[in-house]
Amino acid sequence: MHGRIADRPLTEAEQIAKAYAAAACNDPWAALVQVIADALADLDEAERQTAQQCRFISRGYIRDGAISPGASR
Repeated sequence: MHGRIADRPLTEAEQIAKAYAAAACNDPWAALVQVIADALADLDEAERQTAQQCRFISRGYIRDGAISPGASR
């Protein structure tokens, strides 16, 4: 696997890459495209959640404890 030392365990990134490669029947291009598609979907979801939280905060729907500890209110 691309110059890795066999004696050490796989890193988390290597485990994920191996899973994507296996799911893509060891087609590197298909695996790369799927990784990018999944990352973009995760970013879209994070942006959606952030926008929703901002709407709640701007409308005053923030609950006690939702602000980080030590922050002035």
